[in-house]
Amino acid sequence: MTRMIHCVKLDAEAEGLDTPPYPGELGDRIFQHISKQAWAMWQQQQTMLINEYRLSMIDPDARKFIQEEMEKFLFAGGSETPPGFVPPKR
Repeated sequence: MTRMIHCVKLDAEAEGLDTPPYPGELGDRIFQHISKQAWAMWQQQQTMLINEYRLSMIDPDARKFIQEEMEKFLFAGGSETPPGFVPPKR
């Protein structure tokens, strides 16, 4: 059975995640309030940030930056786009 939630990112009823995608309290919050669709949108944003800023996820500062951007993207209206970023043409 599909788990439906009110997604705060999309401001709509949507399919919820199957399990918390992140550890701790933040992961629980994401599980309760973020849809599969919004999580997929974050994963694209996260990939872009890691690539554009050439982040190493071994670096604690990079992990902290990604977590902060994730919270902004999912719960506070959006994450910043790197200066000069041009989306790839599809």
